[in-house]
Amino acid sequence: MNLLQNISLKSYNTFGVSVNAKRFIAVTSFYELQQLLKTEKELFLLSGGSNMLLTTDIEKLVVFLNIKGISIDKEDDNFAYLTVNAGENWHEFVLWCISQNYGGIENLSLIPGNVGTCPIQNIGAYGVEVKDVITKVEGLTIDAEKSVQFSNSACKFGYRNSIFKNEQKGKVILTSVSFKLTKNKHHLNTSYGAIDAELTSKNILEPTIKNISDAVIAIRKSKLPDPKEIGNSGSFFKNPVITKTQFEQLQKEFPTVPSYTISETEVKVPAGWLVEQAGYKGKRFGDAGVHAKQALVLVNYGDATGQEIYKLAQDIQKKVFKIFGIPLEIEVNIIE
Repeated sequence: MNLLQNISLKSYNTFGVSVNAKRFIAVTSFYELQQLLKTEKELFLLSGGSNMLLTTDIEKLVVFLNIKGISIDKEDDNFAYLTVNAGENWHEFVLWCISQNYGGIENLSLIPGNVGTCPIQNIGAYGVEVKDVITKVEGLTIDAEKSVQFSNSACKFGYRNSIFKNEQKGKVILTSVSFKLTKNKHHLNTSYGAIDAELTSKNILEPTIKNISDAVIAIRKSKLPDPKEIGNSGSFFKNPVITKTQFEQLQKEFPTVPSYTISETEVKVPAGWLVEQAGYKGKRFGDAGVHAKQALVLVNYGDATGQEIYKLAQDIQKKVFKIFGIPLEIEVNIIE
């Protein structure tokens, strides 16, 4: 482990925001992390850098979790049980699984970030959430440097939420995630979004998990900017869930409002639609802006600061609430 000083984090966050780390160290093994925790407790953990907005220089020691490795724990006729270390790139892991004919995460193709952060956010897309295939999450406690394990239920997964964003925030470093994936009789989820239309356009009547992954990749590329080309962190806001009564009132004033039924009493409203109706889609304020094809995505066109992007997000929240009476919750972690 080499301790570096005054390192730019521009290439370590998908927003491409230029802030500095006073001290920076890359960790490549579980043992190195244990040794580091014996002397350092005030840490800023950095993995894929995909779900954060940096608004200031980081005074704490920045620890870049670069622990790699995929192991097959066991297999039977129907399932494969895998443990994947935190530093593995999520999309590359998805593609590897598809090459092995392991199903269950093909709908989560092209989501930015690393495996170690997927349980924190309970990443999801196109009708699938990662909680559906996680069996356990392992990590190290920061205070006692001890191994700790969380079962699926212990993770307290919710919509873009988990125990790691709440009770365990700042207390544990996630080092690996274990998955149970199908080997045959894959449960194919094609009904959400435009997957069916994409498959139909290619005359695919009996899709494989690779067909679904390819469709998701094509859809995401058509709507979402590549962070390597335009700085962004994917969806910036959560889709708000409101009561059915609230939705019925909203529908009277805005008859075209789209929705997804969550339960008999709750309805989910697309945040992107709210932002677009508020007039922000495609708008640019200096180098901070809202993407032209997907209003849910805030972007950095080059040299926007984290503060400028955050101010834009707050302005959007205020405008949406003023028009619709619906509070927009930020999905991205704001680092102040």
